[in-house]
Amino acid sequence: MTAFGKRAQVNTDSPAPAIAATAPVPTAAPIPAPRPADPSPPLLANDSSYGIKTGIFAALIETIDLAELSKMDAESTRSTLHDIISEIIAVKGYILGPDEQEAISAEILNDILGLGPLEPLLARDDIADIMVNGCDQVYIEVDGLIQLTPVKFRDNAQLMNICQRIVASVGRRVDEASPICDARLADGSRVNVIVHPLSLKGPTLTIRKFKKDKLTLDQMVQRGGLSPEAASLLRILSAARCNILISGGTGSGKTTLLNCLTQFFSPGERIVTCEDAAELQLQQPHVVSLETRPPNLEGKGEIAMRDLVRNCLRMRPDRIVVGEVRGAEAFDLLQAMNTGHDGSMGTLHANTPTEALGRLENMIAMGNLPLSPGAVRKQIADALNIVVQTQRLRDGSRRITHVTEILSYEDDRIQSVDLMTFLYTGDSPDGRIQGHHAFLAPPRDCMENIRAYGLERECMALFTRGDG
Repeated sequence: MTAFGKRAQVNTDSPAPAIAATAPVPTAAPIPAPRPADPSPPLLANDSSYGIKTGIFAALIETIDLAELSKMDAESTRSTLHDIISEIIAVKGYILGPDEQEAISAEILNDILGLGPLEPLLARDDIADIMVNGCDQVYIEVDGLIQLTPVKFRDNAQLMNICQRIVASVGRRVDEASPICDARLADGSRVNVIVHPLSLKGPTLTIRKFKKDKLTLDQMVQRGGLSPEAASLLRILSAARCNILISGGTGSGKTTLLNCLTQFFSPGERIVTCEDAAELQLQQPHVVSLETRPPNLEGKGEIAMRDLVRNCLRMRPDRIVVGEVRGAEAFDLLQAMNTGHDGSMGTLHANTPTEALGRLENMIAMGNLPLSPGAVRKQIADALNIVVQTQRLRDGSRRITHVTEILSYEDDRIQSVDLMTFLYTGDSPDGRIQGHHAFLAPPRDCMENIRAYGLERECMALFTRGDG
């Protein structure tokens, strides 16, 4: 029997049975669906065509052979299911226009193979974040501004099924016993889920979307995030294997900038990335991506970020890239930077370069290492070359506001100097922030690396040319 050999068994008279909120169809789609507990149809009950959708869905589940379906790739599965849905509509005698039939078919397929009501939002490339606050409130961020959408889930049970489908695809779980989880979608988009009893309104799902076309520094220049001269400086620092820490607030573009800077790594280098939820998408041929693992039901088996960073040192990396530095792994990353792994990078949450250094110091202290504050600061000064500060401004735009060089540890403090800063000059008539990048002083300690890679003349030209 073929995957759809039971078409003749479609019952046009039987009422729609109770069926799963997210159909348990094992396919080659990026996100597999474990069988959920909720017995309700995955359709919006307040929709005028709810009864038709429920009937089609029930007949579809009765018709298909799940074992055969699981052997097909995602594209073939979607195409064939679309044909079956059209046949069911004809057999049951539903009177639907072509557009309405396509809309109903797309909604059912999204519930079976995708993420239900979120699929249209995921298809849009202009959305940076999707924020689901319970079943009836979905916000998106477009051009740095947050707006409410008309998208809703049928109930919190349907939303919970979507959350479980996402986290199960990366071998994780989310439930009352483990109510917080970080995961990712197949395209690398970052996902955070928090559910009852911690989230009071219902499951809260946050998706940091990745664009289909990977952003480059040139595109950031075109969008006004930085000047061409500032982009040249960052390219030089990355290509010259400077150790760089990207600092910024939530949603300020740290990971996006990190991805952009890795484009200037040499294709002959071996790069090892460490992340809580893998989202970096490096274009070099020799990349090893590592991801942390949460504890299992018994509280065992956890692989923390520090374990990954330590193991990196045994993997013969040329560069180590840490998606986000959050804890005691900061010390291991600095150790790596100090032991021949020049050009390593990471991101960190902080509002200024000075605050970033303080946070780095505090994170190292979390490891309970027998080091004095002075020894920790010297370790930071010796290992780190550059702090790049990103910021989301009040008009929603994201800008590079500082490029700061770390010099040395003297007089019980880390000495640093701003190479470049963003100077605010006013607002445009439409309320957009105006300004330019001011080049203050050329690199000092980094100049040896820059010279070694033949980039000294290009670098010095940026500072003699003036502001960008």
